[in-house]
Amino acid sequence: MKLGRIIVVEDNDTMRLGIEESLRHEGYLVKSFENGIDALKDIQFDSASLAIIDLKMDPMNGIEVLQKIKEINPKTEVLMISAYGTVDDAVKAMHLGAVDFLTKPFSPDELRIRVKKIWQKIQNEKKLEDLIEQNKILNDELYTGYDEIIGNSQAIKKVFSLIEQVADKDTTVLIHGESGTGKELIARAIHRKSKRSEHPFIKINCGALNDNLLESELFGHEKGSFTGAIRQKKGRFELADKGTLFLDEIGDISTAMQVKLLRVLQEGEFERVGGEVTLKSDVRIIAATNKDLQKLILEGHFREDLFYRLSVIPINLPSLRERKEYIIQLINYFIKRLAQKNNCEVKEISG
Repeated sequence: MKLGRIIVVEDNDTMRLGIEESLRHEGYLVKSFENGIDALKDIQFDSASLAIIDLKMDPMNGIEVLQKIKEINPKTEVLMISAYGTVDDAVKAMHLGAVDFLTKPFSPDELRIRVKKIWQKIQNEKKLEDLIEQNKILNDELYTGYDEIIGNSQAIKKVFSLIEQVADKDTTVLIHGESGTGKELIARAIHRKSKRSEHPFIKINCGALNDNLLESELFGHEKGSFTGAIRQKKGRFELADKGTLFLDEIGDISTAMQVKLLRVLQEGEFERVGGEVTLKSDVRIIAATNKDLQKLILEGHFREDLFYRLSVIPINLPSLRERKEYIIQLINYFIKRLAQKNNCEVKEISG
């Protein structure tokens, strides 16, 4: 893949030429096309680092072009643009692999900022690939920056890459994995690498509380709103303002609570239990579950609209039996940690 090459797919001549000129001025190698068919023919022979694609086009729309580009080269990043952008369009594009979504009209400066950010991501990933290829990264160094997430399997490297991609976005993330796979560690890593890292990371285990307690914990309550409510209490949404709210075991909440949570995600508004004042909170949501939510949807136990709101960016954590090579690394890690804690020397075990 030639780093720095950008293709623009836009059927509006003025817009296409404007984007092309703006990016060429920044030093990028740019080639533009007025339809997806011509762009796909070109990219088969000369792949691009980035494709900027308009959503509404004929005879192929932007979503179709995005899918074809990802089939040809999954490493090509895609920035979708549209004058008719909706949340559903953005969600679908991100699910299919787009890295960003920009709504028209946008200024040349805004375009350049978005492209620069994507380009930096591409460069960082290329450097990491080069280092790994040259065996310049030791196992311990692969853990740096990810708290206690350890391992160097391809599955874990993919998770690390996803963390880097999603950390600085405000889109919701749904982490799926069996109990013990480290879902909270992934959520914390995303928060600490995000622009919200200086603000609170608030967590709640949704499966451990009944509806009444969960509603009070999430949204807070007013004094006297129920027996035992002796004072006003702020909920997790308020406490997590400007930060991240981690909703663990989201698959265990009732359908009634799903409706209330969906309202907050859609409108960004809620009321404390027993309160009449509508509150707002600037919160990034990360949810986690060990259940198959799509199966629960088919069974009528989980709302499909809530699922799509939560899973804008899905991260799947492999179980330990799917990465057996990881067992020795885990054992050695815990041996080292216990040895340091007890100020003694312990030999590592081998495979």
